[in-house]
Parts: sequence; C-alpha cells; structure tokens
Amino acid sequence: MNPTEAEAVEAFERLGLTSYEAKVFIALQQLGSGTARDVARVADVPRSQVYSVAESLEERGLLEVQQSSPIRYRPVAVEEARETLRNRFESEEERAFEYVESVREEPSGEEAQEDIWTVRGRDRVDDRVIDILSRAETRVLFGARLPALLTTDLERALEARAAEGVDVSAISHDPTVRDRLGSLEGVDTFTPPDHRRDDERSGRIVLVDDDSVLLSVIDEDGSETAIWSAGSLFATVLIQLIEANAEARFE
Repeated sequence: MNPTEAEAVEAFERLGLTSYEAKVFIALQQLGSGTARDVARVADVPRSQVYSVAESLEERGLLEVQQSSPIRYRPVAVEEARETLRNRFESEEERAFEYVESVREEPSGEEAQEDIWTVRGRDRVDDRVIDILSRAETRVLFGARLPALLTTDLERALEARAAEGVDVSAISHDPTVRDRLGSLEGVDTFTPPDHRRDDERSGRIVLVDDDSVLLSVIDEDGSETAIWSAGSLFATVLIQLIEANAEARFE
C-alpha cells in the first residue's frame, strides 16, 4: 500500500526536513517546476514562507533556482534527492556516534559490574538471546515454552554454536518446540519433569558458560519481558541455583 502524503511528510521529517520543507519538495515534484505562487497553491504552505523554505532546500541540494521574474524552482530528481538525504543521514549518524564513543565511560577493571538488565518486547528479547548465544565458548542451555519463542534465527544461532564445538542442550515440554530443537545439528534435546506443566507465564531460559543468563516471562497481554545478566557474579550465582534444581524452576 502506497503511503499517504501526510505519512510521506512525517517520513521526511524523520529524515531531518521540516514539515514545510517536505511539503514544498513534494509540491515541486508534483509540479515539475513552479513559482512560489504555484507551490503555495499546491502545498499547504503560505506563499510568504515558500521563499525561505526553498532557499533551505537549495542549501540541502534538493532543488534548483532559476533566476527569472518571478523566480522559479525545480526539484532535483527523486534518485538524486534520495542519495542526498541518505548521505546526509549517514554523515550525521557517524558524527553523532563518534561523539558518543569519545565520551562513553569505559568500565573500570578494578570494579566488578553487577548489572542486571530488563528487556521488553518479543523482537528485543530475540535480539538479546542471539547476542548472548554469540558469546558462548563452552556450553549453552536453551529452553522455550512456546513455538513462537523459537525463531529461525535462534535455530541458526544454536546450530552455529554447536558447529563451533560448544556443548548445546535444549529443553521444552512443548513437542513442537522439542521436535524443532531435536532436528538441529549438534543440539541435544531433553524433556523436563512433568510438574508445573500448567505454568503459562514462563517464556525462555538461556544459560551460557558460567556467567550469562536470561530468563523471560509471558505477560498477560502476550508480550514478553526478560531479565538478563552477563559477566557478573549475579549471573554466576543464579546459574548455580538454576542448575541445582533446573527442572523445578523451568516449565
């Protein structure tokens, strides 16, 4: 479905244009070329504002000015405008993150970081699980209660760790999840005990080596929330507790 003009204006605003700049640029694309009067007639922009907006667009490299009487404006080609905005966005992104990198405080090597983080939303939890799995060096335990919690990307990540020699184990009560996990090359799958089968809140569990852990729950609205920690004493102790009675704590 093609976006509406209002949606296009909002998108241009997110790319750094003002609302008037976006409207004038779109109007000129519709006109091909035109005077301030022509633009004001097509766009929802006062004629008195068109001149300054056009000057700004010219500085951005998005339109050309014909010094005639009256002055006429012509937009650059769509592909040229696309490339101009893309380059500008990438340049601003690089400048912003160069500064962030320069001021970011590095963790002190003398102080242990006991960081416990919360992440909300299925996609963000997916990303965090894959990130934690990517750090595995010796072993992984992965568990999921629902098929939706085992994505193709996660399956690939588990197989990749196994292919690298990591000891990968997986656990689930759900037969569909267990079958999918069992089909993965190098992944050992097992079923937890039957108690707490009626648990409808648990989501995923990830244990990596001896110092990274993620536990998630399914909220009442079906969304997922997880806590995770990596490289911390908290993670190490929690893993020990989970392993001491893993089946009773999961599923």
